[in-house]
Amino acid sequence: MKNSTSQKLFPQDTETKAVASHLYGLVKDLPIISPHGHVDPNLLLENRPFANPSELFIYYDHYVTRLLHAAGVELSELSDSQTFDPKSAWRLLCANWHVLLGTSSGYWLQHEFETLFGITQVPSSENADELYQAISSRLEDEGFLPRALFEQFNISFLATTDDPCDDLAAHKALSLDPSFKGRVVPTFRPDKYLDPRATGFSVNVDRLIQVAGLASATFANYLDALKSRRAYFIENGAISADFGVREPYTTWLSEARASQLFDKAYQGLISDQEAREFLGHMLCESAKMSCEDDLVMTLHAGVYRNHSTETFQMFGPDKGHDIPLAVEFVANLHPLLEKFGLDPNLHLILFALDESVWSREIAPLAGFYPSVFVGAPWWFLDAPDSAMRFREQTTEIAGFYRGSGFIDDTRAFLSIPARHDMARRVDSSYLANLVMAGRVDLLQAERIIVDLVTTIPTKAFKL
Repeated sequence: MKNSTSQKLFPQDTETKAVASHLYGLVKDLPIISPHGHVDPNLLLENRPFANPSELFIYYDHYVTRLLHAAGVELSELSDSQTFDPKSAWRLLCANWHVLLGTSSGYWLQHEFETLFGITQVPSSENADELYQAISSRLEDEGFLPRALFEQFNISFLATTDDPCDDLAAHKALSLDPSFKGRVVPTFRPDKYLDPRATGFSVNVDRLIQVAGLASATFANYLDALKSRRAYFIENGAISADFGVREPYTTWLSEARASQLFDKAYQGLISDQEAREFLGHMLCESAKMSCEDDLVMTLHAGVYRNHSTETFQMFGPDKGHDIPLAVEFVANLHPLLEKFGLDPNLHLILFALDESVWSREIAPLAGFYPSVFVGAPWWFLDAPDSAMRFREQTTEIAGFYRGSGFIDDTRAFLSIPARHDMARRVDSSYLANLVMAGRVDLLQAERIIVDLVTTIPTKAFKL
């Protein structure tokens, strides 16, 4: 890890590299807009020192644990279990550093080690304890507390992801704290309240209706409860509602049919096909609500959650065994877009883990419907090579200005600047290639690179 970060990810030929470096210089220090992520707001509210290097870089990061597990390391040695030992987990990471090389996980960690701790050595079994101590010695510094890092990272806006029944106490406290100058807002994430196939659906619905202050579990009360909680989130700063689905299927049901399926779902008597229909209807209802209350609708599609039953039973979700699926957007979204695609109040941002839909479906949809925006590469695809493929596959069809701007989609707080820096470098390189090919001039490229960081996410997320 001895190479400087200054020229990373830039084109190799000297002239194009110079253009990329110039464009990157215009944005490298601009504030970070992070409109979709999973950082716990209590991290900033409590502002406690990070416990140890393993909790910081391994424990909560399934990008890392999945690869170590694939290499033969037991998850019990890396995550939530009685046998977790921070120093042992760190030694395992360093001893298996080679399995991260070439991956986005390795890139993020290398960037964090270099920029935050000045570590340029390659982690190994031999230097594991030395690196552990070097990082540990920094964690008690006031400058390394979460709020100090928030300011150091130059984060102007951070959205978290939150349960609709959350009281948002942490967000309220942060907004009222005069010593905290950042803007941290919740995101409405109702998946387990919309899909009858979710574990404990009826219990979830009961809680939703109760928190909304309503009485019985009727379909009408259910819709009113969702609207009420959306309004509560908006009152506390929310700008978007996020939906994670296996497939982006939508449909419109009659009120009577939707009510009937709701009753069957609540009683646990609904079939898989009926559950699919109900969820498809509720995505349309959610789009209707967005047209009414102005919450941006982000749709993340194409994930097989908890692929390993044994792992899920032992360790729960978010342990690296969610696997991408092929998806289809054009036909699946037609009912929703037929009704609301031309509504000026709807902003629908589409995210996929299936690269084949970028140029075939998402970019063409965003290139016609004013409501549709191309979601940035996320999860497995928020990495240098796939980010460049994303630009190549979407820009010729939809241009730059129909995108969402970069999202970091991370729980790993320290990786936020590394991820945004990567996106800025890739976009600078892509634009440099266009300049050299005579497809845009340098003045146009200078405007675009800045807009990608500022204007474009501001428009897409209605900031």
